[in-house]
Amino acid sequence: MKFEFRNPTHLVFGAGSLSRLGEMVGAHGKKALLVTGGGSVRRNGTFDRAVSSLKASGIAVAECSGVEPNPRLSTVHRGAEIARREGCDVVVALGGGSVMDASKVMAAALFYEGDLWEMFPHGQASRRLPERALPIVTVPTLAATGSEMNGGAVITDEKSTVKSFVTARCLYPQTAIVDPELTANVPQDQTAYGICDLITHVTESYFNGVDGTPLQDRFAEGVILTAMEWGPKAVADGLDIEARAQVQWASVVALNGWVQIGTLSPYPVHMIEHSLSAHHDIAHGAGLAVVGPAWMRFAAKTRPERFAQFSERLFGLPLQRPEDAEAAAQGIDRFEAFLRSIGCPTRLSEVGIGGTLLERYAKDTLLVARGADGRLPGRPAMSEKDIVEVLHSAL
Repeated sequence: MKFEFRNPTHLVFGAGSLSRLGEMVGAHGKKALLVTGGGSVRRNGTFDRAVSSLKASGIAVAECSGVEPNPRLSTVHRGAEIARREGCDVVVALGGGSVMDASKVMAAALFYEGDLWEMFPHGQASRRLPERALPIVTVPTLAATGSEMNGGAVITDEKSTVKSFVTARCLYPQTAIVDPELTANVPQDQTAYGICDLITHVTESYFNGVDGTPLQDRFAEGVILTAMEWGPKAVADGLDIEARAQVQWASVVALNGWVQIGTLSPYPVHMIEHSLSAHHDIAHGAGLAVVGPAWMRFAAKTRPERFAQFSERLFGLPLQRPEDAEAAAQGIDRFEAFLRSIGCPTRLSEVGIGGTLLERYAKDTLLVARGADGRLPGRPAMSEKDIVEVLHSAL
């Protein structure tokens, strides 16, 4: 192994942490662009509590509301214009992963010269990453993406119906305030989708990373086991704050870089799902629940020993040999059954997607994430035909 690791985000975690929002934001600015989603934070009182904390610390607020579940480039432009017009010097993201991702790009947009879409790979010859952004403070209201403590963002260009990603050092939040109480009102289905999302963050590196990372394997397995133990409790009882806290901590750890360190992992399941949600605006975690098991069955054909290890360590299945393909298949079946048990879809038909555009989804996936060999990076690397095969198996 050979790697560098840096995560500059200051994490404030625990029930009641929202009360420290004004204190944390005040270290970075005096006027905040407060970014929110579809209105749930207003209905449940979180918005008012956040504004009260900010104003108590002498911080003025300009609001940008209405960020979509799959945030659009036009929304990023709208938020950046509000920040520019209002003279904001800090951005506060109060919401789920989409709100946090949009907020990051809004914060960078004020300093980015040229077309914002050039930050994102979409088939162009070269791209220019952002180098500067307003300070960002994240306050997640859903345990799912882990965006509160990383430098990545995913945005959809509605003109081309392409969903792509950007990762840059300037997009790391200065502070993440993670208060599990804020997730207590999340509906059961969204809670379940978030659990699938956080698990998929670590299975991506677990199955696609380089060999020789046994400690990272154990990190990943620990995140998955924690999510599988506490996730059903959070789904069953949203007011179980202990369950909410354990799931949210797993979500943070799943994508703050710690699990993936040294694995050099691509994210093929995410890349395929992005094409689906760009076209159909489905919940990201729901799409992952459909694509994930289908991809696992495809990948297990070439790496049965990896999936056999997964089956043994996660589900206690005995192995007849290290590359036990039957045990590998049983473990994938059990994982899929777990997703169904908490309320996730596992077929494209369950999220309203048929088989007419499978080739288009595959082409769009490769437009965003194409290796030097023209295939989607992963283990194994996937051709357009391979991606179609995986999606067809998920119908």
